[in-house]
Amino acid sequence: MTVHLHWFLPTGGDGRTLVDRHAYASNDVDRARPVNGVRAPDIEYLAQIAKAAEQLGFEAVLTPTGTWCEDAWLTTVALAQHTERLKFLVAFRPGVISPTLAAQMAATYQRITRGRLLLNVVTGGDSTEQRRFGDHLGHDQRYARTDEFLSVVRGVWSGQPYDFEGAHYQVEGGLTALPPDPLPEIFFGGSSAAAGPVAARHADVYLTWGEPPAQVKEKIGWIRSLAEREGRTVRFGIRLHTLSRDSSAEAWSTANRLLDDLDTDTIAAAQSALGRSESVGQQRMLALHGGSRDGLEISPNLWAGVGLVRGGAGTALVGNHAEVADRIEEYHALGIEHFVLSGYPHLEEAYWFGEGVIPDLAARGLLPRTAAGGGAPLLVASGR
Repeated sequence: MTVHLHWFLPTGGDGRTLVDRHAYASNDVDRARPVNGVRAPDIEYLAQIAKAAEQLGFEAVLTPTGTWCEDAWLTTVALAQHTERLKFLVAFRPGVISPTLAAQMAATYQRITRGRLLLNVVTGGDSTEQRRFGDHLGHDQRYARTDEFLSVVRGVWSGQPYDFEGAHYQVEGGLTALPPDPLPEIFFGGSSAAAGPVAARHADVYLTWGEPPAQVKEKIGWIRSLAEREGRTVRFGIRLHTLSRDSSAEAWSTANRLLDDLDTDTIAAAQSALGRSESVGQQRMLALHGGSRDGLEISPNLWAGVGLVRGGAGTALVGNHAEVADRIEEYHALGIEHFVLSGYPHLEEAYWFGEGVIPDLAARGLLPRTAAGGGAPLLVASGR
């Protein structure tokens, strides 16, 4: 089992700061006002990141979903025209789109991009954000709806008229005339009791946020046992940030610089907003640091500082390139196959990881050597 490496597209903006500028902001924020150190998510900048990810050997890029970022479907299909091999892990919310339409969109996307679509199903753990889309279901009901949604999507992909009668969807003769080829892999996350059975029934890859290895091992065992009851096998992935440098001291110095940019009021406001989330995974992220700047290295080279102000994935691998590769190898030994990574800013950090860690992983046999950078050959002067 080799490692699959994926990067992240910051379609809500990028920069040299950890401050989550959009995801938990109210709708009355002046988003047109320039923010110091923030890069707009225009297509030219996102194309730079996508091209860098492809050149460096990443397999795919994750694109988020929410009212705070650009639409993932439209953005990535545009970026597919700027790349050749890179796949796009498109995050979307099943509660705000018809499952038959989603199945049709996926099929069209696969034909346009020649098979470069992966799907990240985001059920949603924050009611405030869900209500912005007109979704008023409670947490557990949203997972029940996702269960039905994915049943319909897979049924419609069969190529034959598909009927479904459920509490949330009633479909008669659902059909995608030309099913996607290949079928997009479905990535799915969720740490609650309501999420686990849905993952077991439908996920190709169960995606967890970056908890310490012991907690990740426990979660893998939980999902694996649920999947076995369904007669299925689920693969596993992890969502992490990275901060890799030529020396460990340099990496931790950069982490401390990011931390120094955060004032007490900013952290308090973010923690208050994140604490209201219904997401069990989010609460597990918050528990890793308790809102404190102290003791943020919660496991060797695993830093929880990102989660002080950022929702969702709140931990980063910090260290020299070999140390970061060590931690990836450690998670891989637990059963993690897919690593969805990011860093601030995303363009520069893609190069730090791609030029520093990817060759190390390839040397350890964790990557095909063809994935260890796809750039131009080094030209050496011959004295002429």
